Amino acid sequence: MQITAARTTTTSTTVLRAFWLTTLAIALLIAQTIASAAQTRPTTFADLAEQVSPSVVNITTSTTFATSTNPGPVLPEGSPFEEFFEDFMDRNGPNGQRPRRSQALGSGFVISEDGYIVTNNHVIQGADEVLIEFFEGFELEAEIIGTDPNTDLALLKVESDEPLAFVSWGDSEVARVGDWVMAMGNPLGQGFSVSAGIVSARGRALSGTYDDYIQTDAAINRGNSGGPLFNMDGQVIGVNTAILSPNGGSIGIGFAMSSRVAENVIQQLRDFGETRRGWLGVRIQDVTEDLADGLGLEEARGALVTDVPEGPALEAGMEAGDVILSFDGVDVDDTRGLVRQVANTSVGSEVRVIVFRDGKTETLRVTLGRREEAENPVPASIDRQEDPTTADLLGLTVSDITDELREQLGLTDDVEGLVVANVAEDSEAFEKGLRVGDIITEAAQESVASIADLKERVEAAREAGRKSLVLLVRRDGDPRFVALTLDDS
Repeated sequence: MQITAARTTTTSTTVLRAFWLTTLAIALLIAQTIASAAQTRPTTFADLAEQVSPSVVNITTSTTFATSTNPGPVLPEGSPFEEFFEDFMDRNGPNGQRPRRSQALGSGFVISEDGYIVTNNHVIQGADEVLIEFFEGFELEAEIIGTDPNTDLALLKVESDEPLAFVSWGDSEVARVGDWVMAMGNPLGQGFSVSAGIVSARGRALSGTYDDYIQTDAAINRGNSGGPLFNMDGQVIGVNTAILSPNGGSIGIGFAMSSRVAENVIQQLRDFGETRRGWLGVRIQDVTEDLADGLGLEEARGALVTDVPEGPALEAGMEAGDVILSFDGVDVDDTRGLVRQVANTSVGSEVRVIVFRDGKTETLRVTLGRREEAENPVPASIDRQEDPTTADLLGLTVSDITDELREQLGLTDDVEGLVVANVAEDSEAFEKGLRVGDIITEAAQESVASIADLKERVEAAREAGRKSLVLLVRRDGDPRFVALTLDDS
């Protein structure tokens, strides 16, 4: 009995010791994890600033323009001052125009040892002379290689006897909200300055079709335009471009064009001196929840094709009413993402495009054209008239297209559909922008040539259990899809 008790006591002590050792190990692991997380916060940006400073430049531009001068006093013929004033006016140029020069300041950064420099287009726009000041103190005159107003980017080139310090592009796609970043530039003409902050947001759009801005609270002011936004590895993930401010100074809301867009644009400017964006050749709109329901999509995503003019998509068999779900292996969430992706794809590339059509998916192969060579003019506007032959459906009063209406609206003989003669102001149709004079050419992705056709589509949608009916509406030649809720009547 005594031996058994001793063994039991020894066993309990061993278990207790193992428990405490395990607890201590877990505590040490937690402490190491916390310490590791704390170390991700930089204690200083000095090393990073020292590393990249030689590649950041100040930019001074000069522009010559003419200003009107006072023609001067009227002098009596033969006056001793007459010759003096004639010489003065000759020096000022014809018609009293005197050339003057203005200067502007900005920032930039070197991306190659042979002297290619990135900046904003608005920094050098209209400049007669562009002077680059380097961190070491020397200056070089720059040549403008190419510009892209759509993304507000420009590429410059300097000639140097010695290789120049340069920085590399980083991947803005891996930057997360909350990551540390550092901005450098020439704010308010004060020279080389550093500011730090975090990524406040991603995917911001300001005004352009191809916008993809990183928002940051790192201080950006006038003069920072064109300067780099660095990640903690010293790579450029954005080009500082704009600020949101009520007073012209930084309030912690700055925007840098993402490297995902900038790197591709700059490479095109370097290779061709101009941009060469891919072109799919479709008009598109976002897929809303009610459109998704009306089209039979499981989720509201993709880009809904409203029109397919002559171009790459038409040649590949794409049709109005298709929903583009995937482009070149990448899922399409909305129109903005698709436009950027197409633009970043090389001209002449053959890409796989997956579309949703008639309840199933199809794969098309499209050879992209060039956007800059395919811009179409906007159709002229037309006056809107009503026609007495009407029917009331979905908050709309619609009319068949008569010869008289076709002439009044300037419609060609091949246009078929229904004219919107009236829209109830308290209706969903009015809220979604339908107006008198719109032409309804399709309902539920089938052509409508008469009021009877539209009524048939409405009933078929109800019988199929649809909550809404998708209409293809054209206004001034510009098509768009609209989903209208079906009532229970």
